[in-house]
Amino acid sequence: MAADNRRIDPAGLAPARGFSHAVVATGRTTVYLAGQTALDATGAIVDGDVVAQFERALGNLLAALDAAGGDPAHLVRVTCYLTDIPGYRARATEIGAVWRRLAGREYPAMAAIGVTRLWDDTALVELDGIAVLP
Repeated sequence: MAADNRRIDPAGLAPARGFSHAVVATGRTTVYLAGQTALDATGAIVDGDVVAQFERALGNLLAALDAAGGDPAHLVRVTCYLTDIPGYRARATEIGAVWRRLAGREYPAMAAIGVTRLWDDTALVELDGIAVLP
C-alpha cells in the first residue's frame, strides 16, 4: 500500500534529523495509535535500557498500525514521551538505527516530551502516533 503522504523540510529551518518538519497527508483513512510502551505479550515491560525499550515500543506501535492496515510510511505524526531526555539524546544514534531498521528512512513529524513517569513504573519511553492510509 503506497503512502500519499508528503514530507516537507523547508530550507529556512534547521536540518531535520530523525523527524520531518511537516507532513502533508492526503489519504482517506486516519488511524490514531494509542500510546505504546515496551510491554511484551504478557503485559510486562521488557528488560533493558532506553534503546531496548524504544525498540519494543516502536514494534508495538507498528504492530497496531499493521493490524489497522497501515505501514510505517503512513505515519504522519509520532510523539515520544521520555522519562530521561538526556539519556535518550545520548543514545540517539542507536535509537535512529532502530527506527530505520523497523520503520525505514522516512520520518513523520515528531516530538519528544519529557515526563516524570509513565503509566508503567518501569517504562522509560512511550510512543503514540497518527497515520493516514490511502
